Amino acid sequence: MSATDRDPECVFCKILAGELPGFIVDEDERTVSFMDIAPATRGHALVVPRVHSRDLLSIDPAELGACAAAAQRLARAMSERLGADGVNVLNSCGAAAWQTVFHFHLHVIPRYREDPLRLPWTPAPGDQGEIAAAAQALRGA
Repeated sequence: MSATDRDPECVFCKILAGELPGFIVDEDERTVSFMDIAPATRGHALVVPRVHSRDLLSIDPAELGACAAAAQRLARAMSERLGADGVNVLNSCGAAAWQTVFHFHLHVIPRYREDPLRLPWTPAPGDQGEIAAAAQALRGA
């Protein structure tokens, strides 16, 4: 990683540069996956691009694709090697969405039948009018 590809204040850039420790579990030419130091479940890991991108809105689409492929590899390993019954892949974009490190990353969280993790969103039927209005706005109509 060149100096122009990183933010010298970013904790994830420091891990990628070897300036801070990290339990690296997978890497390729575009991505690095390492263990989350505040895991939600056993095996919770992060996938980050080697090139610094602040968030989902700023990451280059090719880098995003590489992160998605790395998350899939990691999810498969969690299933095969940790016995995970399922996997959550989560991205937080912006402080209001719980992003705390401003270097794009995907949380890859192995799930186990009896694990205590409960995400804060509980799906429930929404207002059909509001859903239709949001859909129309997203279509640009």
